[in-house]
Amino acid sequence: MLIVDHQVAKCGILEQSPRQQQSLPGGIPQRYVILILTFLCTCVCYIERVGFSIAYTAVADSAGVADSTKGHLLSAFYYGYASSQVPGGWAAQRFGGRRVLLVSFILWSVTSALTPTQAEDITGVIIARLLVGVAQGFIFPSIHTVLAQWVPPHERSRSVSLTTSGMYFGAAFGMLCMPNLVAKKGPRAVFLAESLMGLAWALLWLRYASDPPGSDGKATLGEVASTAFEQAKLLLPMQNVGLEKGLEEKPVVDIGITKKVDQDTVGGEKAKVRAGGIPWKKILVSRPVQAIVFNNFTFDYTLYVLMNWLPTYFDQGLRITLSSMGSSKGLPYFLMFIMSNLGGIVADYLITRSIFSVTTTRKLLNTLGFITAAVGLKLMSRMKTTFGAIFCSSLVLGACSLARAGFAVNHMDIAPRYAGIVMGVSNTAGTVAGVVGVAATGQILEASVAGSADLNNWAVVFSIPAFLSVLSAVVFCSFASGERIFD
Repeated sequence: MLIVDHQVAKCGILEQSPRQQQSLPGGIPQRYVILILTFLCTCVCYIERVGFSIAYTAVADSAGVADSTKGHLLSAFYYGYASSQVPGGWAAQRFGGRRVLLVSFILWSVTSALTPTQAEDITGVIIARLLVGVAQGFIFPSIHTVLAQWVPPHERSRSVSLTTSGMYFGAAFGMLCMPNLVAKKGPRAVFLAESLMGLAWALLWLRYASDPPGSDGKATLGEVASTAFEQAKLLLPMQNVGLEKGLEEKPVVDIGITKKVDQDTVGGEKAKVRAGGIPWKKILVSRPVQAIVFNNFTFDYTLYVLMNWLPTYFDQGLRITLSSMGSSKGLPYFLMFIMSNLGGIVADYLITRSIFSVTTTRKLLNTLGFITAAVGLKLMSRMKTTFGAIFCSSLVLGACSLARAGFAVNHMDIAPRYAGIVMGVSNTAGTVAGVVGVAATGQILEASVAGSADLNNWAVVFSIPAFLSVLSAVVFCSFASGERIFD
């Protein structure tokens, strides 16, 4: 405990750093403003994604478009999205997450408004979705770069969970509102509404977002050393004695005080980085990073398949129209919103109270989430009622969002300086999952004459992410780490 007190005095964790103290004139801390805005950011993005799948499903069904064609078109977004994930992390690191986020939002909003609504204009729709995907690919790496600058480690899990829960709140909102908008005003109204929401958010970000005091918006080694490494150790007071071993005093000129830099390896790995360099090779071959990447692949495979194909599952497989389902159709995403935030709160509680280490906490929540999701997916194809389908899809998506308190925050544990880079790499894998999963689902559904009306086809569709979920839990338990790996 004496070590903890000494480190608290040294780092000032009980007294926030200047960037974390900065407030708006109304007294609201600036980091809370950033969190609210990034929550709204992810919310609007997913309103757009769900809205497009609903609008295009209506267009495709009325024109008799084949499921395989629909799958390829719905997956076009993810081709563009995958291509810009790593560039997005680099751009956020190079130019600042705040600036990159603003530009990407304006670009996708304008492109969304210009998306064709004719079923026969497949080329035009594919180009539009590719461009929207490219623009949105810069968003999440930028968000994580911004959060790494603004959020102190003891608020990390719940802050990331709150921000990413905007995805699920937006998906729920889109699922509730967009079917009625399509029915009353047509698909064009959906695209215009999404574009206006995007531009409105861009104006809010331009007005209220800012870079940390004394910063140009780019993460520096001094910033990370003073806010991530030393403070992160305070989250694990039971491990401090072990952490002190093998540490040697090294001056860090950036911040003008002496810091302790870990000279040992974590899980057999170590990354010495030249000033301004990005250790691409060490990031890509790191097993903890690979565990994050694989789990992100599984999460996004499950989410994107359900998000893009649930309207077809309800309509064709169960013969239930979305407009007749009322508010229940938004329940799976509202549960994701709740479980994502609950997972972040539980994770921070377990860590700050020293109940479990960071590593154990991440593995526990990750495993619980993915194993539960696997069970729900296996049960889903057996449900033939509205209640059963809603229950299982809610169980699956809620459990997956709980798992995000494990793998989705882990990149900020192991590589706070390169949070945007690691997020870009893992999100690229997740986007590849979207490309593969959404397109493959269309092919699977056409495997029999009955197509998407055959529940046996849906059983195959849901079995794939169920298998991946179990495998992801095993991989994360085997290779993940909660300790900082990259200096």
